Amino acid sequence: MKIVCIGGGPAGLYLGLLMKKLDPSHDITVVERNRAYDTFGWGVVFSDATMDNMRQWDRESADEIQEAFNHWDDIELLFKGRTIRSGGHGFVGIGRKKLLNILQARCEALGVKLVFETEAESDLDYPDADLIIASDGINSRIRGRYEDVFKPDIVTRPNRYIWLGTHRLYDAFTFDFQRTEHGWFQAHIYKFDAETTTFIVECPEHVWLAHGLDRADQAQSIAFCEDLFKDTLQGHKLMTNARHLRGSAWLNFQRVVCEQWWLKNRNGSHVVLMGDAVHTAHFAIGSGTKLAFEDAIELTRQFQRLGDTADRIPAVLEAYQELRRVETLRLQNAAWNAMEWFEVCGKRYCDQLEPEQFMYSMLTRSQRISHENLRLRDKGWLEGYERWFAERAGVAGPTPTPPMFTPYTVRGVTLKNRVVVSPMAQYSAEDGLVSDYHLVHLGARAMGGAGLVFAEMTCVSPEGRITPGCPGLYRPEHTEGFRRIADWIHRHTDAKFAIQIGHAGAKASTRLAWEGIDQPLASGNWPIMSASEQQYLEGVSQVSRAMTRADMDRVRDQFVATTQAAAQAGADWLELHCAHGYLLSSFISPLTNHRDDDYGGSLENRLRYPLEVFAAVRAAWPADKPMSVRISAHDWVEGGITPDDAVEIARAFKAAGADMIDCSSGQVSKKERPVFGRMFQTPFADRIRQEAGIPTIAVGAISEADHANSILAAGRADLCAVARPHLANPAWTLTEAAKIGYVAVDWPRQYRSGKAQMEANFAREKALSGKA
Repeated sequence: MKIVCIGGGPAGLYLGLLMKKLDPSHDITVVERNRAYDTFGWGVVFSDATMDNMRQWDRESADEIQEAFNHWDDIELLFKGRTIRSGGHGFVGIGRKKLLNILQARCEALGVKLVFETEAESDLDYPDADLIIASDGINSRIRGRYEDVFKPDIVTRPNRYIWLGTHRLYDAFTFDFQRTEHGWFQAHIYKFDAETTTFIVECPEHVWLAHGLDRADQAQSIAFCEDLFKDTLQGHKLMTNARHLRGSAWLNFQRVVCEQWWLKNRNGSHVVLMGDAVHTAHFAIGSGTKLAFEDAIELTRQFQRLGDTADRIPAVLEAYQELRRVETLRLQNAAWNAMEWFEVCGKRYCDQLEPEQFMYSMLTRSQRISHENLRLRDKGWLEGYERWFAERAGVAGPTPTPPMFTPYTVRGVTLKNRVVVSPMAQYSAEDGLVSDYHLVHLGARAMGGAGLVFAEMTCVSPEGRITPGCPGLYRPEHTEGFRRIADWIHRHTDAKFAIQIGHAGAKASTRLAWEGIDQPLASGNWPIMSASEQQYLEGVSQVSRAMTRADMDRVRDQFVATTQAAAQAGADWLELHCAHGYLLSSFISPLTNHRDDDYGGSLENRLRYPLEVFAAVRAAWPADKPMSVRISAHDWVEGGITPDDAVEIARAFKAAGADMIDCSSGQVSKKERPVFGRMFQTPFADRIRQEAGIPTIAVGAISEADHANSILAAGRADLCAVARPHLANPAWTLTEAAKIGYVAVDWPRQYRSGKAQMEANFAREKALSGKA
């Protein structure tokens, strides 16, 4: 085959040499705009795992790169006058110029033709090529030429950064955060050869503008950064190698994702994008070079597997795109998380978190590194952090306590740990009355080790029930039913018992879930009402009528009566349900509130009635008992509630006296398009906690102790609510303690004979897997 690589970066060079190794008869040319053995940029980083992968494909170049590497395990944080270091992270750094020079020399040794100082204007300039590799960078001309086919999605991010270097040598990957009168700057610092260190300075756009850096030339920007980071530079100067750029060298990162990766041009040549031309990964996790190398490896692997002749190109490119798309999206998502963390850290974390917790948050910013993964990397550091966290929760002692097993106090209630059994509808009440089923269901989960057990949404009136099987607290016998459950939990366990109260609104009068969720009853429907006239399932659901002021007064009073009943029943905790499209939620979301009175329009107006209900309920609820509010922090529909709105909603409830926000999302409109994934709603809890300044409960796809410990340790939430795993295993909390080897958790005395056996079984599994 005749192959032309347009762009002599890591992707093009490495693909050239790998394909030449696969078959020396391939005619391969790499076309590069710069001079031979010349390039721009400072150092690049990637992981030990990438190096191992490269070694399998071309040991000669890998060995030479290895010799030129600077390897380090430690990450060091300079923050608020403190220096904190954690090890075991396994990075390698090399100068970009050195890396490309090694690849260039290896290409020449294998017979790959290198053409320098040549600007490739178009893929059509190479009509005799069977395959053209468009590895021409983030501003790819080839991609731009066929934009309608490749369909690139290019997002310009708000932070500004400048890529500099220094001769001060660092022995760890270092992050330095500095506060100015206008906000925070951060530096990403890593050594890449015996003489030079990369020094990337980053800040939000508004901070950059406030300092007048938009008007500064490169020399002025460098002088500013030297002064700002003078403590860590210790008298060393900063340098730029971007003299070719006009004016300021401050850039905005661009995230590139392409829908299609290859095509056949009018000459009959196949063109495929590689490296930054098809995808970019933010420098916060240093994966851009990794992606480029692994693009080249995967494309070569597919030629090796399917045949490296011209007729096999379409099949190879199809397989290449499918395989690389999945891995690329995984890395881009991790890079996106890390990028967003640095974009918001000045607003969300720098002022709010102490250095120890800030370090933990930074280390886990991509969500690829979990609590137990940190233990594998640096057990000593993590155990020290666990002790620090536990001490702030009032737990002292030589044995580190995982964050999920530390106590938490709100008002006069102390939870023994941070695990919450989330409210989960059971559809098993009769005329609103809970029964033996609910006693066994909730009692089993209280026995299972959770600190707080929620009953499902408990309705304030018969017409406020979602289904005929939903419980209520509007008759004396309802109070007695819940008192029986509360008394049993308090007598037999040390868990606390919570009741979530609500009104279904336009989602009321529907069938039991297993008979057709959200479907109206086949018969016996009752009238329903909401903030505005609406139909939850278009053309299917009943149509709710808009509430009048008299309705609002009556329902408010029903909430108060239910609150008083919950207190009489002995509940320790109360939650007001303002989420998921139910009655109070229908006032908050613009998707369901179309009123033109004082309760519609602006967010302030839409919150007016829910806050009125909250104030009345809080006044009726004992002052020494906590009260939380569940909200939908994102409607997942254009024009609906956004995470920005959620912060304002949380602030309003905080000002009204809420102790905690339970951060759910969605279920307001069937037009929703949520983005699911593990812990997918935790970012809402994190943002509300930091920006609204109120404790939060994280919910949604939290299924392991590792998830809960990571969330809590990073300060992303104060409690973790676990739903479906508790349906599958009432003793989820005790089971997860045994899985992670935490034996200091107490079991019900009736079950203690099973404790040691479970712990031993998990310890044996861990030893056999090599993870002990």
